[in-house]
Amino acid sequence: MKRLFLILAVTVMLVNGLPAAHADLAVFTDGRVLRVKDARLVGDKIHLVLIGGGLLEISALRIDRVVDDEVDHSQPPRAFDGNCAASWKEIRLPDAIPYADLIEDAARRADLDPRLLAALVRAESNFDPAAVSRVGAGGLCQLMPSAATDHKVHDVFDPAENLRGGATHLRLLLDRFESLPLALAAYNAGAATVDRYGDVPPYRETQGFLRRILGEFCGTIENSVFGSIIFLPEQWNDTAVVVGPEQPGLGSFGL
Repeated sequence: MKRLFLILAVTVMLVNGLPAAHADLAVFTDGRVLRVKDARLVGDKIHLVLIGGGLLEISALRIDRVVDDEVDHSQPPRAFDGNCAASWKEIRLPDAIPYADLIEDAARRADLDPRLLAALVRAESNFDPAAVSRVGAGGLCQLMPSAATDHKVHDVFDPAENLRGGATHLRLLLDRFESLPLALAAYNAGAATVDRYGDVPPYRETQGFLRRILGEFCGTIENSVFGSIIFLPEQWNDTAVVVGPEQPGLGSFGL
């Protein structure tokens, strides 16, 4: 009997000590958040598979974002530096960047730095205008149906329309949160999750999203969308730093 009790006690301790299995968070446009087992777009509805069983069909227009709520418990959430100015700068993107002209035009209209928008597009779709997620986010900026409707984007697979909608959406989030990291977190995980934490949510997906974009836009990420041009915050206004094997030091030139 003692042996059986010990086995049961250890089992309970092990189960209770394990972190809960991660799931999807369906973030509604009205600020509600629902933890679900799965979420998928079917027609004009998003099917939410409930953790306790059952299926909920929701108009896709009611969902802001769906994000994986997995948290990396092996390390604390990263504190993101948002010192990079996100506003428009008269800077020409490298010709190698797909849709560079359209990105620059959409960025200018939304008062965004074109390099920020280019980094977001790479993180969202890797410049694939036909990209579609399982929950219906589509196009270069991976606009959800609700955001596409809000910004009057009639064809999310049209690069110019999609970029206009994505840039406008990011600008609205920047104006709301007055912080580049928080705006990007809301773009990825929904505004309600940022409101809930008062900071960048600890989700692995969101943390990785910010690392990729801020690493390219503000820092020194390998294989940057900007090639060998590495933009540093202190030289953000007018110059870029070039680092290459033939150049051991740092040099700058006007863009």
